[in-house]
Amino acid sequence: MSSEAVAPVIQRGSWALTARRLLRDPASIAALGFIVIVVAFAILAPAFEAWTGHSAIAQYRDTGMSAMGLPAAPNREFVFGTDHLGRDVLVRLAFGARVSLLVGVLAALCASVVGVTVGMTAGYFGGRVDSVLSRMMDLVMSVPFLLCALALVSVFGPSLQLSIGVIVFFSWTTMGRVIRGQVISLRRQEFVEAGRSLGAGPLSIMFVDILPNLSVPIIVYTTMMIPGSIVFEATLSFLGMGIVPPAPSWGGMLADAANNSLYLVAWWLVFIPGTALLLTTLAFNIFGDSLRDALDPKGRPRPRAKRKGVQR
Repeated sequence: MSSEAVAPVIQRGSWALTARRLLRDPASIAALGFIVIVVAFAILAPAFEAWTGHSAIAQYRDTGMSAMGLPAAPNREFVFGTDHLGRDVLVRLAFGARVSLLVGVLAALCASVVGVTVGMTAGYFGGRVDSVLSRMMDLVMSVPFLLCALALVSVFGPSLQLSIGVIVFFSWTTMGRVIRGQVISLRRQEFVEAGRSLGAGPLSIMFVDILPNLSVPIIVYTTMMIPGSIVFEATLSFLGMGIVPPAPSWGGMLADAANNSLYLVAWWLVFIPGTALLLTTLAFNIFGDSLRDALDPKGRPRPRAKRKGVQR
């Protein structure tokens, strides 16, 4: 008998398989690439400021305004033009990306922590605890977002911390409902019963046994909450309830163009920040959908295997 070399079996973990599925999806690669570009653009905001020699809040009325007092169109000195006060749109866009990404990621993480904690508590204990926490989630979801934001801003004044707090307050309920349903289905599993029989307490079972099994929905829903948080921040800044001017933000740049009616003669004041906001949220949504499909391959149809040399 001739001995044939047997190829070694390579074991791949679930995360390696997830990465392979993501790399095979052109939409996820394009979305992830755009997210990396936006993050690099935000990180390099001081570099753009040094390269152009323009500050994000400085007004260049001599070189950045026309003789009629209108903003300068995109040119060699001002790549993306200027706004109604003669400020460089490129530099303001870069620093505005910092605000949008900071609020989006930080608010999504905080909302996930609150939602996971409340959802696990409600789903594990059940009974009256579940009823009280579920009604609390229903109450938060019934509160008008803009009305509550207006009330808080009128009392405390606009600030970045207030924007993050308002977004977290209205975002954690989605994660809480999802985690509650998952925990209800997991608390009767055999590994949970085994932990109880060994004398493990509720906190140990929730955070040691159940929480690792919730990693997939937590990662997916946290990723998909980031674009919602970015849009929330832009909405608050557009209404004057976000970051305090003259600090730049994408929503504030759109508000300046709308309040001064300059979008009729200066198209770049709306097109540039609006396109950045649209493409950023779209990229996060596409990547979140692709990540969900990659972590749950049963949810997507599998392509048929190609047979070579076989005729029917």
